[in-house]
Amino acid sequence: MTVLLETRVTAVGPEVADLAEGGVVILFADGSPPELAEVSVMHKAVQGPSDGAPQVGASIAIGAVSATITAVGSTAWSKVREIGHVVISFNGATHAERPGEICASAVDAGALVQALKQDALITIAA
Repeated sequence: MTVLLETRVTAVGPEVADLAEGGVVILFADGSPPELAEVSVMHKAVQGPSDGAPQVGASIAIGAVSATITAVGSTAWSKVREIGHVVISFNGATHAERPGEICASAVDAGALVQALKQDALITIAA
């Protein structure tokens, strides 16, 4: 297994749980604008991001919750590399609706909400 990104959650915005219940997680690296922090999971990279983007079939784990990547938007990984930003939709879609989106297999929404807490690790691996 090759780790493409391992990052640690540093803060969870007050509106993150509502989005996660709908299967959406928004990541932003520490230092993003305060107005984005309300809906975002703030994080600091531990390893990566890698030069190459994850491919369909790669894994993504948030704490104990894991899923398989099903689609990667055209600009999603470049945004991760530039500003630590990506929208992860746990909807199983085979085509990303937005260029900055990574889609993954559906997960239990309650477990996802519980996993999104300070110091949790988020890992994308091939």
